[in-house]
Amino acid sequence: MVKVAQCWDDGVLNDVRLTELLRKYNAKATFNLNPGLHEKSRRITDRGHKFKDVYFTGKLSLDELTDVYEGFQVASHGMLHKNAGQVPDDEFMADALDARKYLEDRFQRECRGFAWPCGRHTPETRRRMHEAGFAYGRTTGNTDCVVPCKDTMALDSSCHFLNPDFRKIFEKAKNSSGVFYFWGHSYEMMDDRQLWAQTEENIRFLSEDPDVVWVDVIDLVK
Repeated sequence: MVKVAQCWDDGVLNDVRLTELLRKYNAKATFNLNPGLHEKSRRITDRGHKFKDVYFTGKLSLDELTDVYEGFQVASHGMLHKNAGQVPDDEFMADALDARKYLEDRFQRECRGFAWPCGRHTPETRRRMHEAGFAYGRTTGNTDCVVPCKDTMALDSSCHFLNPDFRKIFEKAKNSSGVFYFWGHSYEMMDDRQLWAQTEENIRFLSEDPDVVWVDVIDLVK
């Protein structure tokens, strides 16, 4: 058996298409959200990344969140995506916890997962996040052994979803640690048919493997 988990950041419009794809293959996923960056209506954003297409850099509206992510786990990505170590620790903690409280109220379930904005974290913020009740904090680092890990508030993944060696990394994990965990942003695919087809083929490949058990990220650290 190999446990497979995935998570996606930022609550962008492309998640509508992505969640439909994941439901098609009964694949579990966690979506890391910034509630403070969503508004009553869909909003176009451009945070300086290279993806400029207006649809694919947009944010879902607040009212869409419940329906789009129905059946999936959600996790805090900070209310306003503030980076640990770049703002005062108290400000960072308030940002992380406000997002958690908002998501728990909206989705009416516990929300103990976290994804570090831009992958940034410090020993002090890791300590404080653990004490605040978060179960894990996903980094942007990669590892051959996702769990067990020394500090679940510094939880590395197996790879990014567009890693050219995605299947090789999966096979290695399947035959060694028994855990494969990948992450990404759906806006990275924009409207590129090849990237969407590649992602769907990888999800299908995983779902059709009889040894694969889809799990939520938080299940990896329970």
